[in-house]
Amino acid sequence: MSETMLARTTKVPAFATDDDRWAAVAARDPAADGRFVYSVRTTGVYCRPSCGARRPHRENVRFLRNASEAERAGFRPCKRCRPHEADRATQHADAVARACRLIERAEEEPSLDALAQAAGLSRYYFHRVFKAVTGVTPKAYAAAHRAKRLRDELGRAATVTDAVYGAGYGSSGRFYATSGKVLGMTPAAYRAGGAGAEIRFAAGACSLGTVVVAATEKGICAILLGDDPETLVRDLQDRFPNARLVGGDSTFEGWVAAVVGVVDDPRIGLDLPLDIRGTAFQQRVWRALGAIPVGATMTYSELAARIGAPRAVRAVASACAANAIAVAIPCHRVVRRDGSLAGYRWGVERKRALLAREGGN
Repeated sequence: MSETMLARTTKVPAFATDDDRWAAVAARDPAADGRFVYSVRTTGVYCRPSCGARRPHRENVRFLRNASEAERAGFRPCKRCRPHEADRATQHADAVARACRLIERAEEEPSLDALAQAAGLSRYYFHRVFKAVTGVTPKAYAAAHRAKRLRDELGRAATVTDAVYGAGYGSSGRFYATSGKVLGMTPAAYRAGGAGAEIRFAAGACSLGTVVVAATEKGICAILLGDDPETLVRDLQDRFPNARLVGGDSTFEGWVAAVVGVVDDPRIGLDLPLDIRGTAFQQRVWRALGAIPVGATMTYSELAARIGAPRAVRAVASACAANAIAVAIPCHRVVRRDGSLAGYRWGVERKRALLAREGGN
């Protein structure tokens, strides 16, 4: 999903009273769509709150929970806004989900035309919708998924070359030219669990306990929070069992200081490069997390819908839990449907503290 779309995603109004609902209808507020419908006594029609039809008189309006309730009451759907059909955001999410499934199942990267046809949209409009929903282009999404397949293949193929072709790369030469961006290290090093790779790290004290920051040549690959630095370093070693962990230099100490500053005040942001590693799905979730504005929160179901996978709520929660770059990828901004705080890899109390510092909870 695009940062612009997510930047508008704050806590959704409840529209709990008829006055609230009428205000939404008067403003044609799209945020109210899906929350209720309204019927007009004089026309016998019911509409979405955002419908562009002529505004009815207030005394003729009745608010209902959904299309089913409106039709049971004897009203028919508006032909303009089609309130009995899925709203446009849901339609787009479903279309993008179909395209994502096609990418994930294909042996070779599908063409943009083939993806647009599967989504039921024009080529140009599909490209725009896909980027708006996922935050990346179809080509970038396909590349991320192919990289995930490569990681899986490297774990079971007899040779690196077999893994490259098994993951769908048509040319080993083209792959090796970009392997550092795909894996963060050479294929052989990745296959050996990071053998030969050098990861700088340092531990520091912060207002939430201890923080361990680690980075490859590409950027920060882990920000871990906890009480015991030795436990956090063991966690880092488990993630890169054969990499060479080295202490950070004076420049790296500056990175650690920047991270500590963001932990103390998440509103300042972290302007440092990140080395984000995960499956294509995890990266979709993490990009969406990074676009949630400071001070705002989102539920797991809302996050799933925003990345075009509305039924993948549990998978979204798992991706949040798998995030190893605390604060910079703000999984602390995701809450339960009722607004309460769900589990957090580094403790619910730390999550509560981060949200309080952002003014979000």
